[in-house]
Amino acid sequence: MKRIISVLTTILFAFLCICNTTVLGEENFEISAKSAVLICADTGEVVYEFNAREKLPMASTTKIMTTLLCLESGGLHDEFVVDSKAIKVEGSSMGLCEGDKVTKYALCCGMLLPSGNDAANAAAVRISGSIEAFVRLMNQRARQMGLSKTFFVTPSGLEGVGHGSSAMDMALLAREALKNEIFREICSKEKMKVRFGNPPYDRWLKNTNRLLSMYDGVYGVKTGYTDEAGRCLVSACERDGKKLICVTLNDPNDWNDHMVLYEYGFRKVNQIDLSLPDDITADIVGGDSEKLKLVTQNGTYNVSTMAGNDDDFTYIVLKPPFMYAPIKEGEELASLRIYYSGQEVDTIPLYAAENVETVPEKTNSENTKKAKKGLFTRIKEFFGRVFSN
Repeated sequence: MKRIISVLTTILFAFLCICNTTVLGEENFEISAKSAVLICADTGEVVYEFNAREKLPMASTTKIMTTLLCLESGGLHDEFVVDSKAIKVEGSSMGLCEGDKVTKYALCCGMLLPSGNDAANAAAVRISGSIEAFVRLMNQRARQMGLSKTFFVTPSGLEGVGHGSSAMDMALLAREALKNEIFREICSKEKMKVRFGNPPYDRWLKNTNRLLSMYDGVYGVKTGYTDEAGRCLVSACERDGKKLICVTLNDPNDWNDHMVLYEYGFRKVNQIDLSLPDDITADIVGGDSEKLKLVTQNGTYNVSTMAGNDDDFTYIVLKPPFMYAPIKEGEELASLRIYYSGQEVDTIPLYAAENVETVPEKTNSENTKKAKKGLFTRIKEFFGRVFSN
């Protein structure tokens, strides 16, 4: 009898597993998050969403904005002494102590890997002079990005009145941050060796994002947790050239939910090769040619999209009114900005398709003399006609 029950239990478990797999293969699967979204990293298209526009606390995923602003502020490798008051903060830490010398780059590593609240505060004071001033900078940048449900109160993500965002806003923020190559490089590391202290010495920081080692193709981005926000996770993943960004807020099963959403997303998203414009030219001054053709590196651009085709993409050429000779073939001279349905996708360089030589000075001098002679002759002829009349 026990053996029969055991066999029946095994069969039932196998059946449930098959049913579960079938459900996950359909569009109406369930996840544990209070809010979630999955978007194409290239175009910003929504692949899946659930309560994605609801404003919720987002904990330490806040540090995506703090890190981005820190990277953009420059002087990343200049050493300075951390503000002693700023680093006295509760919660997760990169291990800063009073009197420590550090760089902004090390602080960025401390924010994205161990999620250091001390690193976030130290960066804020270094950049803006105070935490309050830096928070104003964060909110200003959020408005520029069009993050309508986002409001920052702290640079670290510790709760404050009104501090919050939506899953959709956090996905768009991550999309913008990942365009920064240094940001992407840091958040993709499971551990990093950085140097700080008094005096500075090398030490290892470990990433709290376990998804980096759990699922192939994941290259970021940031974890978060507080009692109020619950478990929050912003991640990014690439497979076969397809790039997705996933966000879950207040999700007790975030690791698994992200993997489920990626499996769904990679089935839904396509990769297309855009045929880029091949008729771009520039006006040349002082050269043996008045026009120069500008080309992209490959003539095509790989992009992840739900249903887009070439007709859905538009382009703007960013170039000066004139370019001056001499110009060498392959020289980077301008850029091409790519848009999908009005949303910026990327900006790529444009190169000279050929050489343009400078017009010899002798030729210029002769032309000038001819021009002057022609003008004098015309004046002489004019007065000659006047006096003859």
